[in-house]
Amino acid sequence: MPTPTKGPRLGGGPAHERIMLANLSANLFEHKSITTTVTKAKRLRPFAERLITHAKKGDLASRRKVQGIISAKNRTNKSIVHELFTVIAPAMANREGGYTRITKIGNRQGDNAPMAVIELVMEPVSPKQAVVKEAEKATETAAPAAPAEQTQETAETPVTETPATEAETPATEAETPEQAAEAQAAEDTAAEAADAQAPNVETTENQNK
Repeated sequence: MPTPTKGPRLGGGPAHERIMLANLSANLFEHKSITTTVTKAKRLRPFAERLITHAKKGDLASRRKVQGIISAKNRTNKSIVHELFTVIAPAMANREGGYTRITKIGNRQGDNAPMAVIELVMEPVSPKQAVVKEAEKATETAAPAAPAEQTQETAETPVTETPATEAETPATEAETPEQAAEAQAAEDTAAEAADAQAPNVETTENQNK
């Protein structure tokens, strides 16, 4: 079972709504801009943009699908389909979305219904917008690479530091006996010097007597 579409429904039933949207989209593709109520414009927007997406593919299957959707009961809008595939779709080749624009124009006299103008966005994408989109794509591509590099550096750090620590430990242990030997030699030298001075002191005392 298909999921029911949210929001107010146009017409008396689903079939009536599809026919109304098909007629509105055909008029939109033919005249590039139509005036209708805000509710119809909001319902028409995703319907028409979906058809433009099929037209941008340009293959025979997409052409037949669009032809079957916007065909009325007693006529086939072949000229409108040709216009959609040969003029509208190429003009929106560089545009990734937002093929239509809705502009509110106030309320209608009589029933006071809110009105709007829905039109196709046929202007080419500016170079500045294209550069911004390329920069955003480059940023999104570079963002996952940075954590991967940090992970590699973190994984390599213990491997390089462990041998250095192990190598420093024997060096410290090797320096300890050398220092002990030097200290012992210094003590022996001091003792010999003290022994050598002791007889000289005794001889001096005897001479004074």
